[in-house]
Amino acid sequence: MLGWFPENISTYGHGIDHVIQVIYYIVGAWFLLVEGVLFYFLIRYRKKKGVPAVYEPGSTWKALLWVFIPAVLILGFDLGIDWAQAPVWDEIKLSLPLPEQVVRVTGRQFVWEFVQAGPDGKLDTADDIATVNQLTVPIHAKVQFELLAADVIHSLWIPNLRLKQDAVPGRTIKGWFEATKEGTYPIACAELCGSGHGVMKGELHVLNPVDYQRWLHETVH
Repeated sequence: MLGWFPENISTYGHGIDHVIQVIYYIVGAWFLLVEGVLFYFLIRYRKKKGVPAVYEPGSTWKALLWVFIPAVLILGFDLGIDWAQAPVWDEIKLSLPLPEQVVRVTGRQFVWEFVQAGPDGKLDTADDIATVNQLTVPIHAKVQFELLAADVIHSLWIPNLRLKQDAVPGRTIKGWFEATKEGTYPIACAELCGSGHGVMKGELHVLNPVDYQRWLHETVH
């Protein structure tokens, strides 16, 4: 049912897709039910000659049940969604794995700036690699990022990684991902950030280990 989604290349993407699917079915079922009841009432109680309209204040238990029963059911479904998303949230947000690659991402009107650790694996050293709108990572590597905003709120969005994280001025937000397929994938800003918001785009390049080491050597030297 989610075949229109971009291809998932993230280790935790299947969990996010599962949560979206749960919400999709729950909301879809409620939408069909509510619309069905609405159209039934429109037809069943439509205006008829000789039948006056009646004001129903909703003070009887029979009337109140039309509020209480759906409220209880919706609460139950909400708790079900929470139960489905809790382990996904824990995996992505609560326990960051040990990084194999570190990158600092800065959103700036209207570009993405990336500073990657060089061969020494540490940021803020002489071999750091700075790029604009181009992020290159090795496949099957746990990449930890530090996300910042230089001016206004931005939102780092890499659909194929199921990654979307707001960048807030004055804050450094950490996160991670692990790409599972080689290729080039789009990066965008998902938060309206000014007149150039629509052109704030970049590319994620996922390389095999050999090609990544070649790229790293050529870039540093």
